[in-house]
Amino acid sequence: MVNNDLNKSRVDRQNLLNNDVALNELRVHLGLTGLVFEDDVWFTNAQVADFFNVSRMTINRYVNNYSDELLHNGYEVLKGQRLKNFKDLFGDLIYSDLEIDLSQSNIDVTHEDNFDNKQRLARLKSLGVFNFRAFLNMAMLLNESEQAKHLRGVMLDIVLDTLHKKQVEVPNTSIKEKKIFYMPY
Repeated sequence: MVNNDLNKSRVDRQNLLNNDVALNELRVHLGLTGLVFEDDVWFTNAQVADFFNVSRMTINRYVNNYSDELLHNGYEVLKGQRLKNFKDLFGDLIYSDLEIDLSQSNIDVTHEDNFDNKQRLARLKSLGVFNFRAFLNMAMLLNESEQAKHLRGVMLDIVLDTLHKKQVEVPNTSIKEKKIFYMPY
């Protein structure tokens, strides 16, 4: 699996994201702090855009183009009571998410130029957020970001190290020691 293959192959991306041991190693290695909500760490679209040094519109475009894959890997659009709870905890930290084109599907707030951030936050009807898996998924999708390219390299190194550790931990057995069981028809 080569760094650029992750941009092109959904199967390779999913294989990496299904490796829980590698994901835990990545979580520790990267040390990313997000917003802890409902026993998981979340990142807003603005945080993801800032991390990868791309525009929020770029993140929105990828979310729209790869919505099925991102949703499968933990991207969510918070609405209703969950959004209210999220805003109660992190309202003062998500103002930058309100400063984007409000016509995007992952953020829905009535836009009035004379509203301040608190008023706009109160009118927020939905907000897209990434969990750690969806964040890594976005890193594998983004072509425009040097940070994403670097992170893909780190991800591949950690996956290879994890696989190597598993191979080292498996005891050596010779062919003579292996038992073959035949199942009757």
